[in-house]
Amino acid sequence: MLRTALTDALRISNPIIQAPMAGGGDTVELVAAVSNSGGVGSIGAAYLKPEQIVERGKQVRAATPQIFGINLFAPLDATTPSTQNVQRAVSRLSKYYKELGIEPPTEVSTQQFNFNDQLAACFESGAGVFSFTFGIIPKPAVQQVKRRGIFLMGTATTVEEAIALENLGVDAVIAQGCEAGGHRGTFMGPFEAGMVGGMCLIPQTCSQVGIPVVASGGIMDGRGIAAAIALGACGVQLGTAFLTCKESGVAECYKDAILNAQEDSTRLTRAFSGRPARGIENRVLRDLAPHQDEILPFPAQNSLTRAMRNEATKQNRSDYLSLWAGQGTRLSRRSSAAELVHSLVAETEEVIGTLQSRVERERSAA
Repeated sequence: MLRTALTDALRISNPIIQAPMAGGGDTVELVAAVSNSGGVGSIGAAYLKPEQIVERGKQVRAATPQIFGINLFAPLDATTPSTQNVQRAVSRLSKYYKELGIEPPTEVSTQQFNFNDQLAACFESGAGVFSFTFGIIPKPAVQQVKRRGIFLMGTATTVEEAIALENLGVDAVIAQGCEAGGHRGTFMGPFEAGMVGGMCLIPQTCSQVGIPVVASGGIMDGRGIAAAIALGACGVQLGTAFLTCKESGVAECYKDAILNAQEDSTRLTRAFSGRPARGIENRVLRDLAPHQDEILPFPAQNSLTRAMRNEATKQNRSDYLSLWAGQGTRLSRRSSAAELVHSLVAETEEVIGTLQSRVERERSAA
C-alpha cells in the first residue's frame, strides 16, 4: 500500500524520512534505526566540520547497510553585526548565562564552514540522499551530486520555490508546511509569505511540479501520512515525531516539553538563531519577543546563544533551550525509532485500507 515514486527511486520499504536535525537530535543510533526499519534516516550536517561529516557518515554506515541521507544549508551571505548591536544582544542575554553559571561571550561569529568543503565531505560520508535548505545551491554542486548518483532534494515553503527547485534539477522537493518545527526554509520573498499550511501547499505543489513531493510539517502518525499521500505526496519527512524516541540526542527536558505540549504551544521565533523557527514557548522565547530589534541576524545570534544552549542541555533546563517542534505535539509518543516507524506504517496502511473499503462499499451501494 505504501509503494510510491519515492520508495521506488530510493529502493526503500516505506516513504518515511527522518528529518535532518542539525544540533544533536539525529544521533548515529537514530539515523541507523530509521534506515534499518525501511525508511531514510538523515544526518543534519550543517554545523559539522568536513572531517566530522566524514566520521559521522562512517559511523552510520557501520550501523546500517541501508540508504541514509545528509543535509546542508545552502550557502548564505552572512551580515556582520555592528559592535553596538552585539553589545546590546549580549546584554539582553547575559542574565541567562549568569543563571547557568557561565560567562557570556564577548564576541560573536558569522563564520560558516565552506559549503564546497562540506559538500565534498558529504560525498565521502556514504550517504545516498543529499538534501539542502535555506535556498538554492550552486549549479556545479547539483552536477556533482548527479554525477555520483546521489538522490537530491531541496526544501520549499511555497509553490514558487518548489518550481525553482525543480528547474535547478532536484529529484524531489520537500514541501514544508507552516506547521513544521525548526527553521523555516523560505528563500524567495518574506518569511510571512512562506507560512502556507500543508493542506494547501502539498496539492498545489504536486499540481505544479513533475517530480516527487515529500510532505513535511506537523505529521506525527499514520493519519497524517495517509492524508499527505492522498493530497499527492510521494513521501513524508518527520522531525518532531522522532525527537522523543529513545535514540534521540536531545535533553530529557526537551523530550518532556514535546510530550507535554499542546497544539498551540509553539511559536515562531528568532530568539535563538536569528532566523525564524518554530519552537515550544519557554522563558527565553517569551522574554525576547518584545525585543526583536536586539536579536542579531543568523548566524550571529546562533553563535551568541550556542554556549547557553549547550550548558542548558548539560543541566537539563528547558527554559534556556531552543525547543524546536511542530504543531502536532499532542500526538508525540515515547518509543524506539524502530517501533515508531513500524507503528507509522501500520497506522497508515490501516487508514488507507479503511478508506478503500469505504469507497468499495459506496460503489457497491450505488
